[in-house]
Amino acid sequence: MSDSVKLVGFTKEQPARLLVHYLSTQGITANYQFNDNDYPHVVLVSAKDECLAKEITEEFILNPNDTKYQVSAWDSADVVNLRPMEGVSFAGIAHQLRHAPVTGAVLVVCLMAFVLGNLGISTPYDWLHIEPLSELSENGEWWRLIGPAFIHYSLLHIVFNLLWWWSLGQQIEARFGRLGLIGLLVFSAALSNLGQLLVSGPNFGGLSGVVYALVGSVWWFGWLKPKWGLGLPKPIIGFMLVWLLIGYMDVLPVNMANTAHALGLVSGCIFAWLLSTFSSDDKGNS
Repeated sequence: MSDSVKLVGFTKEQPARLLVHYLSTQGITANYQFNDNDYPHVVLVSAKDECLAKEITEEFILNPNDTKYQVSAWDSADVVNLRPMEGVSFAGIAHQLRHAPVTGAVLVVCLMAFVLGNLGISTPYDWLHIEPLSELSENGEWWRLIGPAFIHYSLLHIVFNLLWWWSLGQQIEARFGRLGLIGLLVFSAALSNLGQLLVSGPNFGGLSGVVYALVGSVWWFGWLKPKWGLGLPKPIIGFMLVWLLIGYMDVLPVNMANTAHALGLVSGCIFAWLLSTFSSDDKGNS
């Protein structure tokens, strides 16, 4: 309809469905639609209900697990036709990669570097490892400031990082486009790697600093712009912050790039603050 209003975008169908049901119990008609990236967004049918609908939406985003939303869905007489769940398939993976090419490209580069390194081929490390600033200023190979993000030395490390990257990177790319994710990647990798270089020298690697940037940005987007539909559960945020502190306590059997983690988190929060401050309110739903 001409006076329809887009309320909020989500990365999954379930919260969109719950919100639509709850709005209907409050006498507000809304529906959800899928955008070009296959993400659902909730649309208010009539602009006359906009003020109340936005208040309800903000409350929902802050606490989507409240039982009242589930109850409204159970009590609703409407029939919701969900799209069939897709199993893991090459077609499904290809579909995701098409809609998140930057996320997929970084994942592939990290995997290739790890596999080649474990086969005894040192080329990825030779090209990507960071060097002291004095050497970089002489050879001009400044890409090495972000290079360590693509190098991993253990299976557990790369699995942990890539799971976070795949999950959160897709959300950032869907909301802010390829350039948005590339900007966050370059900014957080350069800042976190430079800090780690100055503190401990050039012998480190991993996407962890960028992962903490993703966590920080999604966390702050949920706080600063909840209507954009990005956010992390408080237990997850707590876990990542505690893990950061444990690294500084030096009680783990592995060496942690603590400076990279901390600066990555800071860079992600800065990224979220800048976009939240200088972007229009509907940026997150485009």
